[in-house]
Amino acid sequence: MRKTNSYRRKKNPYREVYALGQHISLSAHKARRVIDQIRGCSYEQTLMILELMPYRVCYPILKLVYSAAANASHNWDFKKTSLVISKAEVSKGTTVKKLKPRARGRGYPIKRTACHIRIVLKDTSWYEYDETKEYLLCLKKMNEKKKKHEDMTDYSMYNSGGLWDKK
Repeated sequence: MRKTNSYRRKKNPYREVYALGQHISLSAHKARRVIDQIRGCSYEQTLMILELMPYRVCYPILKLVYSAAANASHNWDFKKTSLVISKAEVSKGTTVKKLKPRARGRGYPIKRTACHIRIVLKDTSWYEYDETKEYLLCLKKMNEKKKKHEDMTDYSMYNSGGLWDKK
């Protein structure tokens, strides 16, 4: 019979840890607006981004990121400095429909939406990882998002080479 140590943990083949928040009373659309900003960033950058954003959604997401990092450090002995958000998903939850009484006996419908948020952290300590590269990659992604919006606004009908450009 083989003797095993009970304090040793199994190695995670995927090196990923997640935290799931269910029935969070927020709109899924509003949560996705924030989740898109933090996807692919490191753990420390994510904390800074979420603490500085002015949205109400940021606090539940911040709690989930803290929880996922605590799961990683406690269950798998990962270092918090080597964690990166590999996946961040928001799915639509239940909708509670109510009627609000209004004047003349009418009722207006009110929808209370909920969503489910899943944050997946990946350990990058096995890979060659440079924080400056990760920071530059995160900045590059943010600049690409800005460029999409700038490309749409750069086009002007007056500078299209038509009749009005001639002097």
